[in-house]
Amino acid sequence: MDTLHPNRSNLEDEEEMEAKPLKHDDSASTSSPSWFTPKRLLSIFCVINMINYVDRGAIASNGVNGSLGTCTDSGTCTSGSGIQGDFNLSNFEDGVLSSAFMVGLLVASPIFASLSKSHNPFRLIGVGLSVWTLAVIGCGCSFDFWSISICRMLVGVGEASFISLAAPFIDDHAPAAQKTAWLATFYMCIPTGVALGYVYGGLVGDYLNWRFAFWVEAIFMLPFAVFGFVMKPLQLKGFSPIESKTSSTSVEIASPVIEDSEVSDINGRDAVRVEGIVAQASDKGSESEGAFGIMNRFSRFSEDMKVLLLDKVYVVNVLGYIAYNFVIGAYSYWGPKAGYNIYHMSDADLLFGVITIVCGIFGTLSGGFILDYMGASISNAFKLLSGATFLGAIFCVSAFCFRSLYGFIPLFSVGELLVFATQAPVNYVCLHCVKPSMRALAMAISTVSIHIFGDVPSSPLVGVLQDYVNNWRETALILTSILFIAAGIWLIGIFLKSVDRFNEGDENEVSTVEKANMKPLLGGNRTEMIDDPGEA
Repeated sequence: MDTLHPNRSNLEDEEEMEAKPLKHDDSASTSSPSWFTPKRLLSIFCVINMINYVDRGAIASNGVNGSLGTCTDSGTCTSGSGIQGDFNLSNFEDGVLSSAFMVGLLVASPIFASLSKSHNPFRLIGVGLSVWTLAVIGCGCSFDFWSISICRMLVGVGEASFISLAAPFIDDHAPAAQKTAWLATFYMCIPTGVALGYVYGGLVGDYLNWRFAFWVEAIFMLPFAVFGFVMKPLQLKGFSPIESKTSSTSVEIASPVIEDSEVSDINGRDAVRVEGIVAQASDKGSESEGAFGIMNRFSRFSEDMKVLLLDKVYVVNVLGYIAYNFVIGAYSYWGPKAGYNIYHMSDADLLFGVITIVCGIFGTLSGGFILDYMGASISNAFKLLSGATFLGAIFCVSAFCFRSLYGFIPLFSVGELLVFATQAPVNYVCLHCVKPSMRALAMAISTVSIHIFGDVPSSPLVGVLQDYVNNWRETALILTSILFIAAGIWLIGIFLKSVDRFNEGDENEVSTVEKANMKPLLGGNRTEMIDDPGEA
């Protein structure tokens, strides 16, 4: 995709990007233009993200999650419902179930991020969505706590490729003056999806059975999993678009061979000669890769991790995100149940769903547009993150102090509106404080961190806290106060020296020799000619 001219208006940028197909992987397809345009790509990723988080909301809904059976002092007993009732789960086990996906996500996210440097990222998304679909079907067929827990872990494996690579794709192809707004549109699907999951899970659980909620999700995701394999793969800035079986070793071997050949032009028979030379070098390189190649990739991954962990801007951003997600994760899982117990809501799923949908849409979009209006920069992003989170925490704490439902709803709605305004800015910082080739790994480590230290422990810990204090109002107030910690951490980010590295040159850009020496993840025809080095 051509670089946008800085003097063009936003409208001209959008019109050009809507009309112009995105750059695709020439070696895996014909020379016909890609079907993708930036807005089509954004729309598809938004729907996938929505389905993913509908699943999160559904398993937390009262209709799917259910409750344990109870018995009164008089001896009257009622049977349990949903997953908790069918499998007789304690609150701790119930909380663990909501976090089981993190095991798969933790293991698979760094792997997918590393593979994106040698395999086509678009195909990796297709692999991930296929695993996700099969795992969700397994959730609907589970028969006890361990079987559904294992399936939830596999859901995390399937999600890993998408969450690592979708945002960099969007960041690459969004209009220059609206990058944060486009990211906001994508991340708007998180609260909206969770909220729809509350409503969807409640309806399916009440009228059918909780198992059908998972099976229907799989039906909706299946076309997108297939889509990831059959459509022309797109290139991602800073990454090799296709797999290199010979890694950097083959490139080093190929380069001197080409230099020694007497090739004056890359056309006609000369192009074939060059390709033959490169193919010959590729065979030699593949013989010598073996264990050395694996060690080389692991060494490169370690170096990338060291760079991330030493980046103060990245670390502060992720630490604030962890504290923030600790609260949001517990809200999303325990919110309907807490609302039902504190305010005796008969329709807690629906009410929390509606509040989260409305506030999630307007809050997330507002955060993106406000940052674009302020001037999208890392420093401005930290200002918005700290201010919005601090004000949101005040409103949410005030809401839980009210005894009346009518006082709770407006205050909690304003609090959620402010809290959700952080989604686009926090991911903007994550994408722009590192080199282009490290964005997938940065997103993967960020996602793993906010889950393993954030919403994964928060759900069971809140369950333990509630078992101890036996008062949902006190539990909610203690939980909400952690948002002040997140605001304080992001406040530190304002004073750090930050540089936007989106346009920074990268050593991992694909060279002409590398392109000729690679092939797609799932096979396909080799390119018949070497790309023009001057092609943008």
